[in-house]
Amino acid sequence: MFDLVDVLKNKNLDSVSSEEFKSVLFFQTENCKDLVEEVFRFEGISPPRIIKNNEGDIRSHIREESAEIIIIELNESNNVTKDIDHISSLLPNNASVIVIGQEDAISTIRNLKTMGFYYLFWPASKLDIVDFLNNVRDNRRRNFGLGKKRSAKRVAIWGSKGGVGTSLIVAEISKELSEKRNSSCLVMDSSFLGGNLDIMLGLKQFKKRHIALGALTASLDETYASSMTQKVNDMLSLLAIESNELDNNQMKDYSRELSNELSHQVNFIIEDLSNSNISQSDFDYVALNIDTLIIVTEPSVSSVRAAANLIHQLEEKNSSVRCILIVNNVRPEKSATVSMSEIEKLLHKKINVECAYEQSLCDEILRGKSIYKQSFDISKKINIVTSLLLGEEPSLPKKNFLNRIFQSK
Repeated sequence: MFDLVDVLKNKNLDSVSSEEFKSVLFFQTENCKDLVEEVFRFEGISPPRIIKNNEGDIRSHIREESAEIIIIELNESNNVTKDIDHISSLLPNNASVIVIGQEDAISTIRNLKTMGFYYLFWPASKLDIVDFLNNVRDNRRRNFGLGKKRSAKRVAIWGSKGGVGTSLIVAEISKELSEKRNSSCLVMDSSFLGGNLDIMLGLKQFKKRHIALGALTASLDETYASSMTQKVNDMLSLLAIESNELDNNQMKDYSRELSNELSHQVNFIIEDLSNSNISQSDFDYVALNIDTLIIVTEPSVSSVRAAANLIHQLEEKNSSVRCILIVNNVRPEKSATVSMSEIEKLLHKKINVECAYEQSLCDEILRGKSIYKQSFDISKKINIVTSLLLGEEPSLPKKNFLNRIFQSK
């Protein structure tokens, strides 16, 4: 018998779903798009926003959607793991992500699960998609499932000595990621006494958050950790603390505990290790916890030796951390005491980028300019390092004829 009460109840439930449930589908094929739309209609769920799957559109729309569930079709992909890793930094950590692909391999399922993504093998029936979607929605309601496992990529930028430009590189990479690449970032300031990271980030009336001795015994949560940060822009925050009572090691540990609480909020956590106060515990921390280590050195014997020591320490610990090497000429190139080939020989690694000396750099920073947006050589090299962080394969800019003449003199 036709039950009007049940119909009205279902309509009410549907309206609640429409209000509370947001989703977006980035599609490659019409067949996938049509079937996903049909499933949403069949389930009485408000339809997903439909957007063609290309990196530019994902970058433009993903942050505007505030979607609870993001569906990404990769049926035309030759390497699902590589392609989803390439765009993972664009995806908000608080959304559940379903990847649809045609790779029927256990390794693909395992890789995506490790990254915190659901994988739906295609072709799939309508019933398969219904069950899969309901399982993901149920996991979200129970605060369970793969979405809860996604956390920020951890990047440490380590200066082989003071004054090699580490804080500048930290600031510019984080600004480019957040302003141009739509990736949310948390920058950690490890200089607990002084430092100039606030100037590099263009912060006005800056003051570090004070930590009292009793804070070490208090329980931490995400809300408290957020209150200890300061916003630089909508997608970039700075964690900078100070204390009159805690020593340097206690401050480092506490700062890292705070960042752990925030690791599900952002795509990247970037730690500024420009402070020369590096201990054995820092080597252990980098070896075990950092995904990508950017080593900044200058072309001097002492600086390169310090970098070689760090690399040796990591190799002894069999660390899987990925290394990006930067040689930054903080003085005119003619003052260099070692050549690029000698540096590579000493480090047993290829240098990723060399930044040319730029006399007007400090003036530009004090004027509040973002260096990564400028036309300096170091600007282009920062763009390259940002691309490397995102898994891209940038082409190195070729020096023109005049540059080669002048640099050879």
